[in-house]
Amino acid sequence: MIREGKFRQDLLARINLWTFRLMGLKDRPEDIEPNLMVELENASRKLGKLVRMNKEAKEEFLRYAVEPESAWTSNFRDLSGVATRMAVLSDSGRITTDLVESEFRRLRDSWKEDAGDGNADRDLVEEVLGDEAVSRLDLFDIPQLALVIRVCRRSKTMSEAGRTLFAESFKKRKSTNDSDRLRKYLAGFGLSWKQVTETEAG
Repeated sequence: MIREGKFRQDLLARINLWTFRLMGLKDRPEDIEPNLMVELENASRKLGKLVRMNKEAKEEFLRYAVEPESAWTSNFRDLSGVATRMAVLSDSGRITTDLVESEFRRLRDSWKEDAGDGNADRDLVEEVLGDEAVSRLDLFDIPQLALVIRVCRRSKTMSEAGRTLFAESFKKRKSTNDSDRLRKYLAGFGLSWKQVTETEAG
């Protein structure tokens, strides 16, 4: 604006006294715990269930949260996202240390991918489908299928995985068959429950 003659240089010098830098979540570790608790409360209300995090799980989360590998590239959106995922994936609303560890592995893979240092979703789908099949998938399908695979592997049964994946639509329907819905989704990629859940062990 100064170069265009729309603002006077001397006026800018008078008002340009302070420079502010808005710190990201990575630089504000003291904000992580209280905001995590708020996000878990929000998730509890949305899911209609009580979500609890025991002392060990909370300590594990806070330890991971301040490690150098934890980039928090999307700041509070990352924190809100991981809190929501843990709430959804928790067994009877109990967030365990195993779940915290799993979610931080996923987060760090995502941060590496953002930095151009990996592609966790694609690697996971390739593990199940193979390179050639993945090369024929639309870009949109890969992260969605990767999420489904992760939920299936964390779940004991197809019904449990279906309830997790279709939790919101479950509330709106009188009759549901989420395991059948999941079976049809996997079949669209030529996959079965057994293939998805046993590939990891193989």
